[in-house]
Order: sequence, then C-alpha cells, then structure tokens
Amino acid sequence: MLPLVKYVLKRGSILFVAVIIAVYITVLIANMGGYVDEIVKGELYLQVSQGIRQNPAYRGLNETVVSGLINATYHNELKRLGFDKPFIYRSFTYLSNALSLSLGRALFISSNSGSKSVYVIIAERLPNTVLLFTTTQLCLFFIGLFTGLILSRRYGSLADKLSVLLAPLSSLPGWFYGIFLILIFASLFRLLPYGGMLDVPPPADALGYSLSVLKHMVLPVLSWLIAYSFIEVYVRRTFFLMFSSEDYVEFAKAKGLPEGLILRRYVLRPTLPPIVTDFSLRLIASWLGAIVTETVFNWPGIGSLFYDASMLFDTPVLVGLVTIYAYLLALTVLVLEFVYAILDPRIRVGA
Repeated sequence: MLPLVKYVLKRGSILFVAVIIAVYITVLIANMGGYVDEIVKGELYLQVSQGIRQNPAYRGLNETVVSGLINATYHNELKRLGFDKPFIYRSFTYLSNALSLSLGRALFISSNSGSKSVYVIIAERLPNTVLLFTTTQLCLFFIGLFTGLILSRRYGSLADKLSVLLAPLSSLPGWFYGIFLILIFASLFRLLPYGGMLDVPPPADALGYSLSVLKHMVLPVLSWLIAYSFIEVYVRRTFFLMFSSEDYVEFAKAKGLPEGLILRRYVLRPTLPPIVTDFSLRLIASWLGAIVTETVFNWPGIGSLFYDASMLFDTPVLVGLVTIYAYLLALTVLVLEFVYAILDPRIRVGA
C-alpha cells in the first residue's frame, strides 16, 4: 500500500507542477504582459471620471477641484483592486486565485442572465459544447474502432483499399465541409437550419425543444464525421494490423483458436491501454469545443466563448477556461495510470 501512496503522490505532484506552469503562462499571455491591465485602468479612469462629472452634487465645483477629486477616487479604486502594485506581483495573485478556482468576474463578457461571474458564464456554455462535441467524438471513436478492427481482418480487400484512398479527405478541417453542407442543405434545399442551437422562437414543450436542438446538431456533427472519420478508420486499421502481426497472434492462429477469441484476447486486449488513453483525452478535449466550427454554425459553446474572450481581452474568462481544462486533463492522466495497471498485466508486473 505504501508504494502505491508514494506513486500517487509523485505523479500527482508532477502533474500539479505542470498545471501551475500552464496556468501561469496563460496568465502572462492573456494579460499580454500587463497590457490588458492598462486597458482595465483606462476603463476604470473613464468610469470614475464620468461618474463624478455627471453627479449633480459636484457641478458647482471648479475644474481643478473636480480633477483632483477624480484622481483621488481613481487612485483609491486602483489600491482597492490591487492595481497599484507592479504587474509581476499581480500575476502571482492571478495565479493563486486561478489555482484555488477563485475565478472572479469577467471584464467585458456577460452570461445570458446578465451575470459577470466567470463560473456562471462557463457553466452556461459548457453543456452546449459537451452536447455537440462529445457526441461527435463518441461517434468518431466508435466508427474508427469497429471499422478499423474489421478492415484489419480484411487486409487487401476492396473496402480496405477504399479506406486508404479516402484517408486524405481528412486533411481538410470540419468547418470547411461545414460551409458546403450549409450551402447545400440550408441554402439550396432548405432542409436544415443555417446555424444556432434552437429555432426562433424556441419550442415551449420538452419534446419540441429536444427535436429543435437535434435538428441544429445535424450539420455540425455531419461536417466533423465527413472530415475525420476516414483518418480515424485508417489509423485504427493500421494500428490493429501492427498488433495482428505479432508472434503470439500467429501462435494463437496455429493453435486453431476461433477468430473471435483471437480478436478479443490477442488483438483487442493488448491495444486497450492506448485506446482508453485516446478515448479519455478525446472526451476531455471535446469540452473545449472548436472555435471555428462553433463560429461557422453560430453554436453558443466554449469554443465561441474562447474566441469572444480573446477578441475582448477578457483575461478572467480565458484563465478560467484554461485552469478548468488543465485540472481536468491532469486528473484524467492520473486516473489513466491506474487504468493501465488494470488493463495491461505487463504494466502491473513492472510496477
């Protein structure tokens, strides 16, 4: 038990250091080395100045007194917010808040309910991204897995040659095919919506609401399936071919074992660790969405939020998104270490 605890602590510590480095780099980049803080200071000065000059109680004062009052109020606000300290000092404060998940309030972006809380903004967009891209990634994963496994047992067949021939189609991104799908099915035939997530106005009943969401999901999901299914199948097919040529597989064939048993025990099981890794990381990555695809289809998810936050220099939202993803990724990698030991006896013996 003690070696296991030491192992967990060691791996957990390494991953936490990686999270700290990633989040701090994000703080520096998102703030552009302190430039965004200067923008915030300018916005703050403008708000203080307008608030005092538009206040009827100060209209009788001369310009010198008003300017002094504005400067005094502005410097008090800077001190209250911590902007009176150098950026290098504030960067570590931002880092500490991010690591403790005290994500604070957004600078410019608001949720649909009007909230400035970074938690509320992310929580509002995350289910939309999970619904669209987790569904898409699951479809891609299982299409690649089962089709690749079948083609690896039919090496040299027409279907196998066709999968190799179609693989280069995946060199183009999903949003590229999405544009053509919009032109065909939305603009030409008017069978599906151009984008968005719901009809306008949205259906009041639950069934109509669900059908409306599914209808809007068809084109973005289809664009990714067209773009990435072929390379998924090709990679899996090649992957299984490599393991199918191992000596222990040939020995199992020589023993006369059934084909299904050979596939399950001698081909599929040794490949489970990398397959599980790919599946886990694929699901976590789907939580970030896809910036261009969500923009093309006007899908209100994390990808479009990332884009909006980048364009508006909304540092708290950017740092919040990266921090949450970094924690999820580190936790996934740590869990995978134990899954490997369960799935692969060679790893368990080596440990």
